[in-house]
Amino acid sequence: MNAIDELFHQLRSRSAKAFMPFVTAGDPDCATTGALIRELVRRGANLVEIGFPYSDPIADGPVIQAGAERALKAGTTLHKVLEIARIIRQTSQIPLLLFTYLNPAMRYGFEKLGRDAKAAGVDGCLLTDLSVEEAEPYVNSMREAGLDTVFLAAPTSTAERLLLVAQYSTGFVYLVSRTGVTGERTDLSASLGPLVEAMREATSLPLAVGFGISTPEQAGAVAKMADGVVVGSAFVRLLENHASDAQIEAFARSLREGMDRMDQRR
Repeated sequence: MNAIDELFHQLRSRSAKAFMPFVTAGDPDCATTGALIRELVRRGANLVEIGFPYSDPIADGPVIQAGAERALKAGTTLHKVLEIARIIRQTSQIPLLLFTYLNPAMRYGFEKLGRDAKAAGVDGCLLTDLSVEEAEPYVNSMREAGLDTVFLAAPTSTAERLLLVAQYSTGFVYLVSRTGVTGERTDLSASLGPLVEAMREATSLPLAVGFGISTPEQAGAVAKMADGVVVGSAFVRLLENHASDAQIEAFARSLREGMDRMDQRR
């Protein structure tokens, strides 16, 4: 049982859900990213998605796109991102998921990426634009290195595609809460409930939901139906607006509390 499996096993044993923040590595610099992850761990994060910035992030909305641009301008490289993970590992064993796109992974090399990411303390990878139908070479390299491979399922996914996602995913499955790109929303999509139900029929893996979650109420509502809650754009926006450490801490705490309140009502 690896780190992600162990996390969800422990959470399920006490009927708890995973708080899974996303951060863009290198925004505004790598030192800030490391400090932010450590703060998120202190405020109840169970797994952190570390986004390696890419110049053409087609799955991301304007907030994360802007964060990626800032990170790239600051000179962020995959080597530096893995160094962030290595530093985090000196003080924390929280599961880390490397979140990026196919092009950077191919340029780095799948085998080299798997080997170097594992050595740095990364537990799994998610390539947002990798078609699951063409994923076998990537999956084989990651599995050989001992890394989980997480894939996306969306409200538009067919039953056949959900089965493929289940086949190639390990650790958990990432459910996209709505069609479109990442970004804060005022409400949850009505398509989320049916997607969760359909994916439950395809796999026994934990299900995490992201895209559009930005308030404690939304986090709580998602925690009621899924195993994990991913929040990304809201944290990137806080950094864009130069939020203080206290503001970031308060927001993270509010999300965790929103999830916990919903757990207590079930």
